[in-house]
Amino acid sequence: MKLEGFPDLPDFPPGEVWLAGAGPGDPRLLTVLALHAVTVADDIVHDALVDPRVLKLARDDAEFIKVGKRGGRPSPHQRDINEILIERARLGRRVLRLKGGDPFVFGRGWDEAMALHAAGVRFRVIPGLTSGLAGAALAGMPATSRDTNHAVVLAAGHRAEDGTSAADWEALARLGQPLILYMPMAQLPEITAALQRGGLGADTPAALIQSATTRAERVVESTLGALVVDAAREKIGSPSIVVIGANAGLRRQLLSSMVGWS
Repeated sequence: MKLEGFPDLPDFPPGEVWLAGAGPGDPRLLTVLALHAVTVADDIVHDALVDPRVLKLARDDAEFIKVGKRGGRPSPHQRDINEILIERARLGRRVLRLKGGDPFVFGRGWDEAMALHAAGVRFRVIPGLTSGLAGAALAGMPATSRDTNHAVVLAAGHRAEDGTSAADWEALARLGQPLILYMPMAQLPEITAALQRGGLGADTPAALIQSATTRAERVVESTLGALVVDAAREKIGSPSIVVIGANAGLRRQLLSSMVGWS
């Protein structure tokens, strides 16, 4: 499709690595630049959550390297992924590192960028729609609204690779701002208890969104105090995001007129 006056898309030179976000799930939410990268790359190093329909847009002779990290399952170490990117680029390949969401929002994109920089490999960053914001919006929950909040906290709900948790949940609760949690399911009981210790009431609106923007999406409205029980009853698993705060309670105001995502 040719759009009059649209900027030219950049060349993808051999030996470069492009770190791109594939968006929250639905392939139609790819950015134009990410779509361009998929169609011209020689090698696509991709996560497990990238929709297969996105990969089908690649050249027939493109090589696919799956390096997805899934909780509780054997996964490539980050250093191994870094080495793959560097080695492929040094072979003169056009290397696309394709991640779900945005590569710089809980996506290890910074780690990869630093490794490429240290190795002297040129790279480009292509931001993508991050699931916490896009998934919540498409489910009828704004990240901010004039009536509820003027700030929002994005936080990773999973533990770091060394087994520690980077987030101080009690301190985040005291900010009084809505939270959007990525990958929280394994630590959900611990997180919700800490948020209540930090001062958030058990009746604080909350919602779980599983497989956001995909055909498998499920939305469960709840409260902070009931979140763990509701998640277990509805068998909510990964990948999921959790919205906690006043904005999670706004969804019902829109449902009668908001067109569903399909």
